[in-house]
Amino acid sequence: MDQTPAIKIRDLVKRYAPAGKDAGAKADGGKLALAGVSFDVPQGQIFGLLGPNGAGKSTIINTLAGLVMKTSGQVEIWGHDIDRAGRNAKASIGIVPQEVVFDPFFTPFEVLDIQAGLYGVNKAARRTMELLRSVHLEDKAHAYARSLSGGMKRRLLIAKAMVHSPPVLVLDEPTAGVDVELRRLLWELVAELNAQGMTVVLTTHYLEEAEQLCDRIAIINHGRLIADKPTREMVDMTREKIVVLTLDRAIAAPPQHPMFLKSQISGENEVRITYSKDRMNAGEVLGLVQGLGYGIIDVSTDEADLEDVFVKLTSAAPVEG
Repeated sequence: MDQTPAIKIRDLVKRYAPAGKDAGAKADGGKLALAGVSFDVPQGQIFGLLGPNGAGKSTIINTLAGLVMKTSGQVEIWGHDIDRAGRNAKASIGIVPQEVVFDPFFTPFEVLDIQAGLYGVNKAARRTMELLRSVHLEDKAHAYARSLSGGMKRRLLIAKAMVHSPPVLVLDEPTAGVDVELRRLLWELVAELNAQGMTVVLTTHYLEEAEQLCDRIAIINHGRLIADKPTREMVDMTREKIVVLTLDRAIAAPPQHPMFLKSQISGENEVRITYSKDRMNAGEVLGLVQGLGYGIIDVSTDEADLEDVFVKLTSAAPVEG
């Protein structure tokens, strides 16, 4: 596979014009949405772009889509610079927005056929039924789009973003406001598309799913990139671990030791002890508790996850821009 990144972003800055000035005005003093963001999206991966509300994720996606004009920096999509080769860049990416946007009086077949025409795909090259099959909507091809369920509409949006056969697909909060079953079906579809070779970039607030799906994750906060690592390395960034102990008797106060970062009662005879894996291991925690005179009936661990890392990184104070 070509090692050129699917998306290459270098020193991306976006400062919105102050209130009262038009979009073409000099943006000095306006809101700094992106403060020199740089990262690559490798080809063939599922890449998670995470961050709190207002972090700058939507500005990045809208820049990729051509809806926001960057203040400075370089952006390439599939090797095409968005300034010098904008048409090829746009042809290389499909964007699935958060909002359900299509004419409810058209059928799914018509929605895709019209979108393909807008991208200049001639009739002989259009893959309308193939795309409907890929998102499991072939039986709804000629029903009015307004009659589709919420999940079907989401899948139709994905097909709509693929009419021009882009190698990169961006999904902006595709499961926002949907139920658990629909979320599972949508993620299965994303995994299928990725298995077929498509590079997928997604934003989501469901960090457990991002941890399971994504090969690599970047975290944006206050317009700055604060982490960009393979998912496993990202999860391993937290140095704290928790061991949950069931003791041989009820306790009025938790066992304490200078090596414990935290010790809390979580049940009549259950305690949760937080420790740094750089300083000790679980076996040493058990030995210290037993040395304090407690018998241990049962042991379990509470592993750190992506949410722990996300909260720790994004809770840091913002750097002024």
